[in-house]
Amino acid sequence: MMPKVLVILANGFEEIETACIVDILRRAGAELCLAGLDGTEPCVGSRQMRVLPDAALDQLEGEWALIVLPGGLGGTERMLQHEKLHRLLQTQAASKRLLAAVCAAPLVLDKAGVLPARFTCHPSVRTRLERDALEATVVDEGGVVTSRSAGTAMDFALHLVERLFGEQKRRAIEAALAR
Repeated sequence: MMPKVLVILANGFEEIETACIVDILRRAGAELCLAGLDGTEPCVGSRQMRVLPDAALDQLEGEWALIVLPGGLGGTERMLQHEKLHRLLQTQAASKRLLAAVCAAPLVLDKAGVLPARFTCHPSVRTRLERDALEATVVDEGGVVTSRSAGTAMDFALHLVERLFGEQKRRAIEAALAR
């Protein structure tokens, strides 16, 4: 059975991060669901790309091998206000299942109380956190994977493939991408 991955979509999401995560994880064979924070209406990204969610977050149940939060400040601000999402992230962490966030989205992990001591995030949101972020492209700490920005989305997605499927699958995906 392929790992089930939940990617959260909120208006204002970062298009490169979202598309890269979805593309790379689907290439690897993950069973992926794009969950709309505000239902099943199309979500509009920070650069006006429209993406239709597979399902509404409020209607989903079950366990996920991985929950991913794409960045984009607008989407992050919306996720910061969504208490059900925070509870879902807390349950995921308590169950020792993977969490991942990129760009501004580590702020949501912080608000939910599941951001580890070692993490990275976009430089523009560092001052909103009470501790310092690392300068790394990807940080993997205690079942939580964070990445810096749209420019690191490919490395982030490939790291998630490695966590879910192993190093050999990551290498195969990289080779297929002629990276």
